Amino acid sequence: MSVKIRLTRKGAKKAPFYRIVVADEHCRRDGRFIEIVGTYDPRKETDKVNLHPEKIAKWLSDGAIPTTTVKNLLKANGIAV
Repeated sequence: MSVKIRLTRKGAKKAPFYRIVVADEHCRRDGRFIEIVGTYDPRKETDKVNLHPEKIAKWLSDGAIPTTTVKNLLKANGIAV
């Protein structure tokens, strides 16, 4: 089972809100996931990002691979990938 850290889209039409989740790479974008490790709201002026660094560090050490977008969000918030 290959695990990725990726975004799932929530919110209304033209008002996106994203969860940062750990999911099997074969599951749908908004489908089943293993754990929520943060949120991202691109509509806020400061691009509001809430992360759980200890959960993210655990999954990265277990071999989870972040997507490009999530990798950029983690780097911008001081989490080494």
